[in-house]
Amino acid sequence: MAEGGSAEATPAASDSPPRWWNRTVLGAGLTSACADCCYETATVILPGFLAVLGIPAAVLGIVEGVADMVASFTKMVAGFISDKFGRRKLLVLVGYALTRVGQALIVLAVGWPLLLAGRIVSWFGKGLRGPLRDAIVIQSIRPEARGRAFGFHRAMDTAGAVLGPLLGVWLLGRAQTLAWDDLAGPFRLVLWLSLVPGILAVLSFLLLVRDPAHSPNPALRFLTSLRGLPVRFKRYLGAVGLFGVGDFSHSLLILAATELLRPEYGIVAAAQIAGLLYVGRNLVQTAASFPVGMLADRLGALPVLVGGYLLGVTMALATAAAFAFGLGQLPYLGAIFFVAGVYMAIQEALESTVTASMVTPATLGTSLGALGTVNGTAKFLSSSLVGLLWTLVAPAFGFALAAGLMALGTVLLARLPREQDDGPMSP
Repeated sequence: MAEGGSAEATPAASDSPPRWWNRTVLGAGLTSACADCCYETATVILPGFLAVLGIPAAVLGIVEGVADMVASFTKMVAGFISDKFGRRKLLVLVGYALTRVGQALIVLAVGWPLLLAGRIVSWFGKGLRGPLRDAIVIQSIRPEARGRAFGFHRAMDTAGAVLGPLLGVWLLGRAQTLAWDDLAGPFRLVLWLSLVPGILAVLSFLLLVRDPAHSPNPALRFLTSLRGLPVRFKRYLGAVGLFGVGDFSHSLLILAATELLRPEYGIVAAAQIAGLLYVGRNLVQTAASFPVGMLADRLGALPVLVGGYLLGVTMALATAAAFAFGLGQLPYLGAIFFVAGVYMAIQEALESTVTASMVTPATLGTSLGALGTVNGTAKFLSSSLVGLLWTLVAPAFGFALAAGLMALGTVLLARLPREQDDGPMSP
């Protein structure tokens, strides 16, 4: 990688597999495809579900933010445990299983308390599996092929995210033709059915993915390992965190489209159209992920990531303008979701890739966990902030502030030195 430090977070070249595409990369990709089919079906249905339950945008923002924060701190602890004991696969399997349990709780919700509980359980599982799954993929490939491997993984991940919402929107339309005692009934049915691909995700990971076990480090201490992370990586986390404070959950983007379309189409049709726009976002992300990885392998992940962050700023500004100037037309909203798809492809494929280029193998799990913690904490602040400003002031104000924070993070990332002494930061 062009921005890589001296330490590489993979086995020596002689111990590395000869190809970037192998059983572990394939298995992780299939697992993510099934898991995202489950998760994204719920994501596209959730805003409409909350609307019929009478839960306001502020609550959605807080629930999403709290869940992201729980996941973020779980990621750091899980990463440290995996570095200390040298095993990762079992924790990943537990994480995928807990996500399904949390979704079942959401289906049963009639108000925000059970919704919050379900989201916390789901995101605890997500936090448990995320950095460890990425570490398993990183250790199964050569350093020079990280971009392609993660591009493929994210493409598979997003393919499930395309299928899930399409299935969800179609099932919601079919469910509307049945007799229900309340408006929430069709939404609950779709959420129950979405658990099926989630179970397949657990089985895929169990049967296909190999745990590239590494030497345990029983003497590793949590705070010591954090203090010993490279200075350049800590500055990178600062830029990612500032950008993340503006990088709101895209559940709010779906809700924005639903509200902008509602006057013309009604709540159910608006929710379905917003869901299809989100499917379009996921299609764009799927198509862009592998080319993004190839571009990063050629040019370096860091400059490509800066470009992705700039697209994120553009998306937030355009959403603010939609509310400020009444730009609720489908072509305009479609352009917003298109830009969101490209920037998410870059962000999700390359943040872990940049991390792996800056740290050592002994602290890979902890470093990926730290990245997840920074992202999750920032998303808690962002989603809560945008949701509250939407409800208390105006949606345009919330999205405009998010764009400003994302822009500041992009500037810091662009100013990050390509290479410098990565020695430990002084306590």
